[in-house]
Amino acid sequence: MDAGTLAWYRRPAHWVRRLYDWTLGWADTPYGTPALFVLAFVEASFFPIPPDVLLMALALGKPRRAFFFAAISTAGSVLGGLLGWYIGYGLWASMGEHAACPEFGGGAWLFDHVPGFRCEVFALVAERYHENAFFTLFTAAFTPIPYKVFTVAAGVFHVPIATLVSASLLGRAGRFFLVGGLIWRFGPPIKQFIDRRFELMTVVFTVLLVGGFLIVKYAL
Repeated sequence: MDAGTLAWYRRPAHWVRRLYDWTLGWADTPYGTPALFVLAFVEASFFPIPPDVLLMALALGKPRRAFFFAAISTAGSVLGGLLGWYIGYGLWASMGEHAACPEFGGGAWLFDHVPGFRCEVFALVAERYHENAFFTLFTAAFTPIPYKVFTVAAGVFHVPIATLVSASLLGRAGRFFLVGGLIWRFGPPIKQFIDRRFELMTVVFTVLLVGGFLIVKYAL
């Protein structure tokens, strides 16, 4: 169905669905496992679709390797987090100052083009990093909060790499092994439910996203 014929409120879910289907398509190729690593890597710094989508597809195809795919996702994401840290530490200023929040001294391209990067969110992340960087990063790594915002911010605000790696490893492993374990245990019904209720799942994901930010704002 053409997005132009849909009601305006259904168009975001339609666009996400197309990107979701494109991501799933890699599971049907010989490059599924490398694609999972690359997806986990780039999602940690700029790509909008989480690797859980491809992780689920690959694990459904080979349930006995579900935990192997979870490990691949974890490794790619943690390494991608280091790329995000470098972007914040070494490239942030070269992107130019954003008119809405020049106090951050750079990152204009990310604020303009990458979902999740907003001035108010970045200000909140900065505040939480000054209070407890480890648990802030762990929360971002485990929940649907855009992890990429936190990895880049870690570089901008000079969070130690050891803190980034340890918190990310715990959070990302916890998340991906949970997904892999659910697929290993319950299998196809999970994917069938997502396919039938995709728009509902998009709403649920948005609610969880907002909830994750509220946790960062009020609980940490």
